[in-house]
Amino acid sequence: MNFLTVMLLAFAMSTDAFAVAVCKGVSLNVPKLKDAFKVGLIFGLIEGITPMLGWLCGFLTLHFTEKWDHWIIFLLMLFLGSHMIYNSFLEDDETQEDKNTKKQSLFLLVLTAISTSIDAFAVGIGLALATVNIVFASCMIGAATCLMVTLGILLGKKIGSWIGKRAEFLGGLVLIVIGSITLYQHISA
Repeated sequence: MNFLTVMLLAFAMSTDAFAVAVCKGVSLNVPKLKDAFKVGLIFGLIEGITPMLGWLCGFLTLHFTEKWDHWIIFLLMLFLGSHMIYNSFLEDDETQEDKNTKKQSLFLLVLTAISTSIDAFAVGIGLALATVNIVFASCMIGAATCLMVTLGILLGKKIGSWIGKRAEFLGGLVLIVIGSITLYQHISA
């Protein structure tokens, strides 16, 4: 994977966290940069760690999957991308909640970050099969998520949930394209 592909992957992986952050930002009166950045850091750290864990699992099983690695990458990216696209059409129950119940504990925040990073674990498995520098890719995914969550919270009031769902749709589309390119490169070689 080249630098551009890793960057596209990083931002695609951050779109679900961005959508959640926009929804959180909608409920805040005036979000502070410091608070938004703290939330962004939590999401970014978790989103950066999970691909490494997935990569470790993928690396440990690499010798079993070498003949089908390109198909596994393609199917993982297709599944995750399709799932993100599907989720982009669902209604967000969180926007219906009372604004006074929005103050979350650290535990709930971490739990939300973990739930948005499960797809990064699966991508990490695919990255082990694609022989990519996992430390670099994970750092890029974590940094992109930190940036996108921070921006999502800060801009939530202004842009509403309208853009959040569309970002998740675009992220899913990017994952499908990356998986398709990987499959094409292996089949044509």
